[in-house]
Parts: sequence; structure tokens; C-alpha cells
Amino acid sequence: MNIDAIQNGIVIDHITAGRAMRIYDLLGLDALDVSVAIIKNAVSHKTGDKKDIIKIDSTMPVNFDVLGFVDPGVTVNIIRDGQLVEKRRIEMPQRLTNVIRCKNPRCITSTERAIDHVFKLTDPKNKVYRCIYCETKA
Repeated sequence: MNIDAIQNGIVIDHITAGRAMRIYDLLGLDALDVSVAIIKNAVSHKTGDKKDIIKIDSTMPVNFDVLGFVDPGVTVNIIRDGQLVEKRRIEMPQRLTNVIRCKNPRCITSTERAIDHVFKLTDPKNKVYRCIYCETKA
């Protein structure tokens, strides 16, 4: 399979196999009016394992918190004029704001619609985030 190189855009690489669609949904890439390629189960030349890749044929702001929440360790490559100009390795964010919603029906975020859904990282080893208002696990 051959996916053309992009001239100006973003490549999200080293996504754990099977997680590209979750990233696609949380970043709202379906709303873009540009080409977006999702490559699933590609073989990593570095590790030999399978990985997913997302190529976006446009420069746009990317919510790194979404990437760090779904799959810490992904890399974001910024491409301009066909050349790699920036490469960032993404880590888990300490706080998430309006990335996910609290599941607790008694949480203040369920009754007060104007309040942001904020989660804090409470256990980095197990990737546990908790609501700052009610301590419900994400």
C-alpha cells in the first residue's frame, strides 16, 4: 500500500495499533475539509511491532492533551514544504480539560453545564485520571 507524502501538514506516528480511530474522534478530524489518512496496523521499522499512523494534509492546532491521554509516547511530526521541521514526543498531561466527560451523574458537571470537565492525573503508572470535583475515575 502506498500513501502519498504530504507537503504541508501533520503526521501522528507511533500510535499503538488500534487507537487511531479514538484519536481521530477526540480530535474532531471528521470535521476537517482536508485529506486525512489513517493507516492501521503498519509495521514499525524501529520495533517490528504494529502501529497506527494518522496523516493530516493541512497544518492545524493539535490538542496534545488528547494524544497524551489516549496514547502517551506518540510522536507528532510537522511537515512544511515536504520537509520535517518539528518532531515532538507526547507525554501524559497532568490535567485534562474538556477532553473527556465525568461519568458520575451526581457530579456538579452533570447539573451545571457551563463548568469545564477537568481531570487530574492521579496514578501515572496505571494511567488513572480522576474528576477534580467528585474524584470519579475516568
